Amino acid sequence: MKQTGFLSIVFMFLCHALLAQEINTNPILSPWAEKVDKNLPLQEYPRPQMVRTNWKNLNGQWDYVILNKGQGLPTDYEGKITVPFPVESYLSGVNKAVGSQKELWYRKTIRVEKNERKGRILLHFGAVDWESEVFLNGQSIGIHTGGYDPFSYDITDYLTSSQSQELVVRVWDPSDEGPQPRGKQVNKPRGIWYTPVTGIWQTVWLESVPKSYIKNIKTTPDWERGKFQISIETSGDVNGMTFQVTAYDKGYKRGEAQGNINQNLELEVNDPIAWSLENPHLYDLEILLKNGSKVIDRVKSYGALRKISIGVDSKGMQRMQLNGVSLFQYGPLDQGWWPDGLYTAPTDEALAFDIKKTKEMGFNMIRKHVKVEPARWYYHCDKLGILVWQDMPSGDMGNVWEPKPGIYRKGMDKVRTAESETIFKNEWKAIIDANYNFPSIVVWVPFNEAWGQFKTKEITEWTKSYDPSRLVNSASGGNFQLEGTKLVGDIFDVHNYPDPVMPSPDLFGKNNILVLGEYGGLGLPVEGHTWQDKDNWGYQSFKTQEELMARYQKLIQDLNELIPLGLAAAVYTQTTDVEVEVNGLMTYDRKVVKFPADALKKLHVELYKNK
Repeated sequence: MKQTGFLSIVFMFLCHALLAQEINTNPILSPWAEKVDKNLPLQEYPRPQMVRTNWKNLNGQWDYVILNKGQGLPTDYEGKITVPFPVESYLSGVNKAVGSQKELWYRKTIRVEKNERKGRILLHFGAVDWESEVFLNGQSIGIHTGGYDPFSYDITDYLTSSQSQELVVRVWDPSDEGPQPRGKQVNKPRGIWYTPVTGIWQTVWLESVPKSYIKNIKTTPDWERGKFQISIETSGDVNGMTFQVTAYDKGYKRGEAQGNINQNLELEVNDPIAWSLENPHLYDLEILLKNGSKVIDRVKSYGALRKISIGVDSKGMQRMQLNGVSLFQYGPLDQGWWPDGLYTAPTDEALAFDIKKTKEMGFNMIRKHVKVEPARWYYHCDKLGILVWQDMPSGDMGNVWEPKPGIYRKGMDKVRTAESETIFKNEWKAIIDANYNFPSIVVWVPFNEAWGQFKTKEITEWTKSYDPSRLVNSASGGNFQLEGTKLVGDIFDVHNYPDPVMPSPDLFGKNNILVLGEYGGLGLPVEGHTWQDKDNWGYQSFKTQEELMARYQKLIQDLNELIPLGLAAAVYTQTTDVEVEVNGLMTYDRKVVKFPADALKKLHVELYKNK
């Protein structure tokens, strides 16, 4: 959001608030909507960083009912919902709002065969927004809070002798009436704020594992030495057991190491190949849990040798480096919303589409904006070769604005309740844990534009300490905190619409990476491809693609002039139109690309030339 022209933006938001829409029950649809099989949606293995063969996808038709909060287990259900699409979405088949005074209930009969009960049975949820309670055969087996992190339960001891088991899930989500992380979701969508997302929105699945098994793996690349640092977390009795990791490249063994369960393992790769944007080289990893020579558990994963770091140019300005080489990073602000599935892409092909188009347009980075994607989205980024800046979804909003870009002001942290702080910290840690292994992620962004920003120094320092392998952008476009002669975190990031600007090189320019975290927002409504017929907007609107392209070319010319002065990265708003916003590179339904991809790529190549 804009930091100059603030009053005009406030006026725009107020106007749109008066036109607040209900749930859109007849939205435009993406090309993949008709490919969705409501009985078998999103059947791909959901966790590419830790793959087992014994699993069962539970996506599809579930019973649902919406009841007043606190009523207890339902006796009747009102219809069918297609999981994992949010209840407010078209693809869910429901298209209904829930709100803070009600709860959404799901029910599904699942089958667990005898041959699946040799070890333990795990029930996995990719993500459920926001509070969920899971019941199996009438017994509560756990409550989880957090809308963006995966979680699981060992359901073995709750199974009956029957093959059929009754699975029930209760969900409560206060959206913007609560302090929890929720990103762009609001109960009354308008302007840059979108339809709420309630309930299961990522894949649900069962997994059969041994009694002692690998619960989690953590892979850290050591690019300079051609090694991986690998540790594992286990469950069950693993006394005296060891683990072994083998790296493969196109089926050929490139390295192997083994050691004790409670130690970090160094896996050296023969003739190591770095992961880069031009050659996103991935090594296949096989992790074994062993008791002597006997293999107890086996999972497959992958890793990449790459390093993100800070370098200094000839003028003493800080630059981002990939594998020791300075690289200007340029990408779109990516909201990750869909007209038919809201938070959930209709298919895996659709999930990868935006990334592929971004790469085709010549961008080398994506800023994933106040949303966390399913694991397969990051897997596609890893495979295709594009960098990711990952935002923490905002919540418990409270904005204090700076007067203009590049001006440092101190002491603007929001005071949040102890409950609110705990919710944020727990979920931020869970998000980092869940996505740590994806090499495409190179920057963590805890706060955006002072939205609920609190204890900036503490949160930033914790993030850097918890994951020293990545850079931290403490406050994208937000309120900055001074620590000595530099700002807290690695990056000084300002926002401005529509024209590019940069933080003053004289203000911490030699102590922080200078970034334009948002700019652009050029709008073009395309008839027949808008969320609503009128009152669509962009930060600056145009009537033809030719006018739009001419203005964008001028933005790139101006951006090019800032790079020699010390600008190290920029983010253009945005990948697609979203609901009433029409400032996307593509329409919301992805059916119209507003800019010729080859022309954009030609423009963007100039940004990456060493200035």
